[in-house]
Amino acid sequence: MKKLTLLLGAALLTCTTIFAQSTPKLFIKAGANLADLKLEGVDNSATDMRIGFHGGLGAHFHLAPEWALQPELLYSQEGAKIENDKVKLDYINIPLMLQYMFDNGFRVEAGPQFGFLVNSKYEFENGSERNLDEQYKTPNVGMGFGVNYLSYSGLGVGARYNLGLSNIGEGSTDIKTRTLQLSLFYMLDPRHKAKSR
Repeated sequence: MKKLTLLLGAALLTCTTIFAQSTPKLFIKAGANLADLKLEGVDNSATDMRIGFHGGLGAHFHLAPEWALQPELLYSQEGAKIENDKVKLDYINIPLMLQYMFDNGFRVEAGPQFGFLVNSKYEFENGSERNLDEQYKTPNVGMGFGVNYLSYSGLGVGARYNLGLSNIGEGSTDIKTRTLQLSLFYMLDPRHKAKSR
């Protein structure tokens, strides 16, 4: 927990410094999640992807002509499907992506993500649910890797793979998240044609 606090503090300090030097270009985004859980030392063949949703907002800060920093605040439905049941883990995620921007509207990105578990349930095939709060830890630190394309209309598409680094399980088995996100986003700044590409 101390390491997570230090990482969050460093990220906030970095953001504060950049915010003071650059005008943000705000955007909204939403899309689909293809989520799974990796159980260390356990046969994972019984698990399958949970299809979920993510959505939220972000800010795009130019650091240099080709480089930008992009913090986001997202609600994200994650977890896994086990046969006909579901492990439903819902997070508030704060990704901090460093992006390299090409002249043609494409961007590649990578950076840390800090997640906070806000809901954890086991949903049975018949629709009944059981609370899992005592079986999963609240913080989840990971890394994100992705690619985006921003059009001149302000509408963009993106794909990001989030690799969980934290053991989120309270038991003896290490459990880590794996989530592929497919997104649509829209730049709210009307001057994005000149300044966001």
